[in-house]
Amino acid sequence: MAKLEYDKTGRLLFTKEMKEEYTILLPMMASIQFRLMRNVFDMYGYKTELLETSGPEIAQVGLKYVHNDTCYPALLVIGQFIHALQSGKYDVHKTALMITQTGGGCRASNYIHLLRKGLKKAGLEFVPVISLNLSGLEKNSGFSLSLPMIRRLVGALVYGDTLMCLSNQTKPYEVNKGESMALVKSWSDRLTEMFKNGKGFAAKEQEAILDKISKDFSELKLNRVPKIKVGVVGEIYVKYAPLGNNNLEQFLAEQDCEVCVPGIMGFALFKVDNRLEDIKLYGGNKIKYKVIKILYDYLEKMESMMIKCTAKYGFTPPGKYSHTKELVKGVIGYGSKMGEGWLLTAEMLELTETGYPNIVCTQPFGCLPNHICGKGMIRKIKSIDDRANIVAIDYDPGAPRVNQENRIKLMLAVAKENLENELSKNSEF
Repeated sequence: MAKLEYDKTGRLLFTKEMKEEYTILLPMMASIQFRLMRNVFDMYGYKTELLETSGPEIAQVGLKYVHNDTCYPALLVIGQFIHALQSGKYDVHKTALMITQTGGGCRASNYIHLLRKGLKKAGLEFVPVISLNLSGLEKNSGFSLSLPMIRRLVGALVYGDTLMCLSNQTKPYEVNKGESMALVKSWSDRLTEMFKNGKGFAAKEQEAILDKISKDFSELKLNRVPKIKVGVVGEIYVKYAPLGNNNLEQFLAEQDCEVCVPGIMGFALFKVDNRLEDIKLYGGNKIKYKVIKILYDYLEKMESMMIKCTAKYGFTPPGKYSHTKELVKGVIGYGSKMGEGWLLTAEMLELTETGYPNIVCTQPFGCLPNHICGKGMIRKIKSIDDRANIVAIDYDPGAPRVNQENRIKLMLAVAKENLENELSKNSEF
């Protein structure tokens, strides 16, 4: 068994010996993207497992080990981790946890400390926690992010976003039910095999694969009858995680809607761009700016590949980040970047512009950035584009699911009326 080592502050380290012996548990968020990204960790010799547990007991475990003033995503992620460790499924002396740490002003930067505090309270303080960050906040000898690894994680993210985008646009119209998700699984398996062989990440290779993926989805047999188109935005965890939003996408599908969830690449570009904006607004190191700009340009290049291949086969492509950013110029300041910041406002404008005017804005109860940049901007968004039909939904352990769904149904009732009016107008010509 690996010897426990601590740094000068008393933080338990994840060592090189642990890399050989330990299973690293990862929280689930966007299932397609996270499964592909997990494969990259496996490529580099880490033994990882995504947690797919659900149910009300997860939140209850979170409430037991984290004070109830903490935001909902923290309760769920920490509750899911501790629930897994207490399940008996894992050897807790050979298990580590990984959590992201943004380094920004959002409370998400402190989840890692709340997690360690919760582990101590649960008698599991010997379980190491790995910080996944690009800010150099915490370092461990047994885990590091190299440039090739970051490049592969971005590649996996691009494939995942593309598969999510295409499946969302085909699934509601399938003649043969289940074909879209079967294609997602087939391509996920093929990409996993490519990753194992170190393939699928070169730019030309990636562009060719993305084209083939889009072509395969374009060949599915569809019946494109008019449907209500709904966009989903909000705090990143409750936006993507079924555990966090009470299976929102499934609920919308049951209401016979086509759902559009903006990809994670937009958020990644937003986070990198924020570093550039900080230097522009407050000054900073010119060399650092150039390095960050190289990463930004690389992400933009990957984004362009997604847009090109999906548009080529008649799909609505993911929004171009630079255009999405331009939409909020003069509406909200680019210095508003806590949490999802101005991007949340921008995504709602972009969704409305591209034909998804009916929007569910998901937010953890008490999340200040979401209440300001999401809920607080609804009136302004409607004044810019009167097609916008937005409902803000709070998620927390005490929020009844039936109330959330009833509020969404009211928004959908307006959406249905708008769709019928639009169809009626078109039939007159």
